[in-house]
Amino acid sequence: MNGLLDSSRDISHKKMKNPRFAFRTKSDSDLLDDGYRWRKYGQKSVKNSLYPRCTQHMCNVKKQVQRLSKETNMVETTYEGIHNHPCEEHMQTLTPLLHQMQFLSKLIT
Repeated sequence: MNGLLDSSRDISHKKMKNPRFAFRTKSDSDLLDDGYRWRKYGQKSVKNSLYPRCTQHMCNVKKQVQRLSKETNMVETTYEGIHNHPCEEHMQTLTPLLHQMQFLSKLIT
């Protein structure tokens, strides 16, 4: 019985892996703007890849960008993790609209 408790404890303490999402895009550029801000992490690049990490405090999303060797016009972008904050670019775009909606709602009431 004690062995069963130990094994169930081991299972509950396993580190959860971050979800990974990958997609391919036709592009001449290796740096595709996705609206988030990224910073470099790690010391070296592998296969001419960039390995940036989200700059937002407490967000641990990582992004890997690689050009396909057999299809050089294609770039594969892989995200590891899920952002815990809204996209800055989207918020900058929506902010004027939200202010206008607040202003108009005050006129109506």
